[in-house]
Amino acid sequence: MHFQTTDLCDAHEDQLLDGRIQIVEPIFRHFGGRRSFAGPIATLKLFEDNSLVRSTLETEGAGRVLVVDGGGSLRCALVGDQLAELGVRNGWAGVLVWGCIRDSGAIANMELGVLALATHPRKSLKKGIGTRDLEVQFASVRFKPGAWLYADEDGAILADAQLV
Repeated sequence: MHFQTTDLCDAHEDQLLDGRIQIVEPIFRHFGGRRSFAGPIATLKLFEDNSLVRSTLETEGAGRVLVVDGGGSLRCALVGDQLAELGVRNGWAGVLVWGCIRDSGAIANMELGVLALATHPRKSLKKGIGTRDLEVQFASVRFKPGAWLYADEDGAILADAQLV
């Protein structure tokens, strides 16, 4: 799928105005080997515990993007090279983490889009605490499961429906 977020915003300005397309605040950095990625989203809400991230990336991704509401924590990483590899193997298009990742050098060479706030060397807890498939809100956007995330070098947008 070829797209540019700038072109999508220009072509769908009416949907930007009525809220069907939302622009994610430019607070995320690219870490994955895939700089441009898109797909319907699945969501997780958790805090400093990546157990649900692992169990979700172990499932068939079918081109989806995993959105992880990690509470914006900068105290540990929620995705590392092993979880990113699971995402690649299981067909996930990308991961957006409101939190940190680690193993950024290895992740940079993987065919997976990865956006996160920063890197952190510390691993997360493993208590299995969190929730999946619910609406989460951060970076001025409401992420609803099934909405479409489009990300590239110019930013990320969320659309109620597939645009391309």
